[in-house]
Amino acid sequence: MGKAIDYEKRTEELIMPIIEQNKFELVDVEYVKEGGNYYLRAYIDKLGGITVDDCEIVSRALSDELDKYDFIDEAYILEVSSPGLCRPLKKEKDFDRHMGEEVEVKLYRAADGVKEFSGILRGYDARCVEIETENQIRRIEKSNIAMIRLAFVF
Repeated sequence: MGKAIDYEKRTEELIMPIIEQNKFELVDVEYVKEGGNYYLRAYIDKLGGITVDDCEIVSRALSDELDKYDFIDEAYILEVSSPGLCRPLKKEKDFDRHMGEEVEVKLYRAADGVKEFSGILRGYDARCVEIETENQIRRIEKSNIAMIRLAFVF
């Protein structure tokens, strides 16, 4: 298990009681390096949307827990935020919740000559995602999906 995955998993264990206590939903945790800085990000949500105050509650409580256990070697910036309107679909519950909605897909390797497309999420299993595009169902292996997120429709 890589360092980032370990940090994300341990952070998820620390944040879940905070999330449950406040009746929020944990969308994702990521540990990434951007530029010269490391970021530990937690994306949270709730029915009706997350507020800045909600993010502050979680951020303060999580920061205290992270300080107590101090398992991250590098200096990092903690960010707690909403996943935003164009949220990525990562977990089974994300796919369930957004079945029948329009998504944008970016692939690592082109399929049928295409690396980016949008369509309606029609199904998924452990290996693949099914997207309906122009009356055609594309069955895409998850291992080839660089990113799948809700499409922002104006």
